[in-house]
Amino acid sequence: MDLGQNRRGVDMGPSAIRYAGVLERIRALGYDIEDKGDLRVKKESPGKEDVYNLSNLHVVTETNKTLANTVSSILEEGRFPLVLGGDHSIAIGTIAGTAGHFENLGVIWYDAHGDLNTAETSPSGNIHGMPLAVSLGLGHAALTGINGSLPKVKPENVVIIGAREIDKGEKDYIHQSGMNVYTMHEVDRLGMPEVMKQAIDYLKGRCGGVHLSLDLDGLDPHDAPGVGTPILGGLNYRESHLAMEMLAESDIITSAEFVEVNPILDEKNKTAEVAVALMGSLFGEKLK
Repeated sequence: MDLGQNRRGVDMGPSAIRYAGVLERIRALGYDIEDKGDLRVKKESPGKEDVYNLSNLHVVTETNKTLANTVSSILEEGRFPLVLGGDHSIAIGTIAGTAGHFENLGVIWYDAHGDLNTAETSPSGNIHGMPLAVSLGLGHAALTGINGSLPKVKPENVVIIGAREIDKGEKDYIHQSGMNVYTMHEVDRLGMPEVMKQAIDYLKGRCGGVHLSLDLDGLDPHDAPGVGTPILGGLNYRESHLAMEMLAESDIITSAEFVEVNPILDEKNKTAEVAVALMGSLFGEKLK
């Protein structure tokens, strides 16, 4: 889906990731893979619903309902849902479909942005800047009500990693909620090994399952140029592999999504290839 924001092309992200060999790479690690294909997204004329300052509210809501049901059914089968995006608004459905299957769901939000805006705080009205807020129970009832109206995750069970562009309303919420956020300042100061150790230890002790939501714009544009909102000074390729390797070793991740791969903005499918390589590390790929 590419209707959670205003730059076309990110709906082709899943095709680019498949073309980069995701199925073959994960199968080579010994996993039984079932590709359920793309979910159908009804194309509506893009437009802002001015009453709510929310672009494409109806189609984003309906698509995330379908995604939530799909993810929930995969978990009911005892399998691991790996979701390919698409803009980050799809995290609304992924988390909504995951939350009911784990006591005290934890979330690692690997992203340059907090995605904690609501219609009241968003400068753009683009829902891809709101999925974490929605999952916390903040925002329009059509979105927060997917798979039940209760918050899907508690702020104390969220860890944001790699943030470097956070709006004022988001900062206010972070300070008020006490949410764990490792900005690039903390990553530079502590180093990625310590950041990941702290995040894993924190979530492992309190959460029955942990969802990884990885936005490719969390990486520096040098390593992942094909994203809609590139922000300089991001996590590098090697740091990101280390993060995924440590998550694999911890065995805490119970669902995952990789989002915001936009082939139109990419260089020779580089960002999709990076996404696939990181998935390999997340699922246990090692050099020795």
